[in-house]
Amino acid sequence: MPLVTSTEMFKKAYEGKYAVGAFNVNNMEIIQGIVSAAKQEQSPLILQVSAGARKYANHIYLMKLVEAAVEESGLPICLHLDHGEDFEICKACVDGGFTSVMIDGSKHPFEENIEITRRVVEYAHNKGVVVEAELGRLAGVEDAVKVNTKDATYTDPDQAVEFVERTGVDSLAIAIGTSHGAYKFKGKPELDFARLEKISNMLPNFPLVLHGASTVIPAFVEECNKYGGQLDGAQGVPEDMLLKAGKYGVCKINIDTDLRLAMTASVRKYLAEHPADFDPRQYLKPARQAIHDMVAHKMRDVLNSSNRL
Repeated sequence: MPLVTSTEMFKKAYEGKYAVGAFNVNNMEIIQGIVSAAKQEQSPLILQVSAGARKYANHIYLMKLVEAAVEESGLPICLHLDHGEDFEICKACVDGGFTSVMIDGSKHPFEENIEITRRVVEYAHNKGVVVEAELGRLAGVEDAVKVNTKDATYTDPDQAVEFVERTGVDSLAIAIGTSHGAYKFKGKPELDFARLEKISNMLPNFPLVLHGASTVIPAFVEECNKYGGQLDGAQGVPEDMLLKAGKYGVCKINIDTDLRLAMTASVRKYLAEHPADFDPRQYLKPARQAIHDMVAHKMRDVLNSSNRL
């Protein structure tokens, strides 16, 4: 089975009121853990690559790893570029075999964001590739994405409608209170569901996307801290809020920080307990299983995407 776009995934997700998980990948073990969980849960799946991951692992290596995952699992997998900052990187990923790309023009003024997005849409659609864009700005840090809290802005519903109509984009990442990274909130986390519902009603049957939606699972934070981490006070989006978002047109939820925490906690624990061991296979094997377990949990209990194939 070849790589697929997210079009059919999002259509089913919108109708079924659940979300598809988009999991960031950086190496073989992360891909294996995610894909084995999706196969177990019979869940639709998006593997996404940031510019940082593409630079770290190399585009060709990542493509071959994802192709191996498709061949081994038999799953319909969408390969997505996360936070493409300009036309050139989006074009490179379209030409290089990705089936979905995100052009993130959210740092630009509204009209410039439209112009950049429309250019990517025209190129990608001619190649059979779908496009995600972003309107509004999330606070936080993730790879090259760095936005101060004072610069964060929520998505304006009226602008969202105009943006979609004028760009022809296939999905839209919106800002309703989520945040990139592990340190997301001071005080009680809150998402603006009234804003989300309004946008969904004004864009019926249109797939919305949530970035910065890791929950920063406390057990992983505790494990990291136990073996030398410095993550006191880290917290994310409560899982019940993400489950609720799927009922309001959110068809794709991005998950990266929780993957990093699961893997890092496992590696730190293993090395602390086996200080004389220097075989990477020994500490990466439980790390891969930690990724599997966390992703399976997300699919079952947060995304509600299990048994949707």
